[in-house]
Amino acid sequence: MSTNTSRERVLARIRRALSDVPRHERPGDHPVPRDYLLTHGERTPQESVTLLAENLADYRATVHRTDAARLPALLAELLDRRGHRRAVVPHGLPQGWLAQTSIELVPDSPLLTPRELDAVDCVVTGCALAIAETGTLVLDAGPGQGRRRITLVPDHHLCVVRTADQIVDSVPQALRRLDPSRPLTWISGPSATSDIELERVEGVHGPRDLEVILVDGDPQALTPPA
Repeated sequence: MSTNTSRERVLARIRRALSDVPRHERPGDHPVPRDYLLTHGERTPQESVTLLAENLADYRATVHRTDAARLPALLAELLDRRGHRRAVVPHGLPQGWLAQTSIELVPDSPLLTPRELDAVDCVVTGCALAIAETGTLVLDAGPGQGRRRITLVPDHHLCVVRTADQIVDSVPQALRRLDPSRPLTWISGPSATSDIELERVEGVHGPRDLEVILVDGDPQALTPPA
């Protein structure tokens, strides 16, 4: 069957399905009720942070808690612990975050090839939001997050989350705050897949290791030491 014939058959079915719809009618004329629960239970902000940490860990991410002042030292320690020598950093990542590390920082650039990214030890980013009920990080390519591929190719991803304003309880709450026109990347734990015998394999189509740093206070305000 040719492509054109298949296309016409699909379009014909759509026309038949819409045959009783008045021509003047538009989708917005019949709002869809969205009266489902926005969250599964009520939580204090601290309880939401705790739930996020638990679900991230359940997905085999490594979770750290710190405050803004200690963030640079913690990042330096985590990078040094693994013996990393090079980290890719997106445009807009606050300079103070990595002020205490001596490893080579590779700025994100469209000129970086997948092979070059694969040779980098890790990537350090912020995020747009984190969802407590699902243990999910959402990146939207904004400042400090970079393009999608820098969080897919390196084996190790360190992601910083502000507990004060970046954690929501549920997916519906997240969707209300996210811009659907932006390139959204949803991350629930390290990249993993299972074969037919349910053998888990990590690092197939993304980072093998995900470390999440939950930061109290405002790490955006950090400035490098004079």
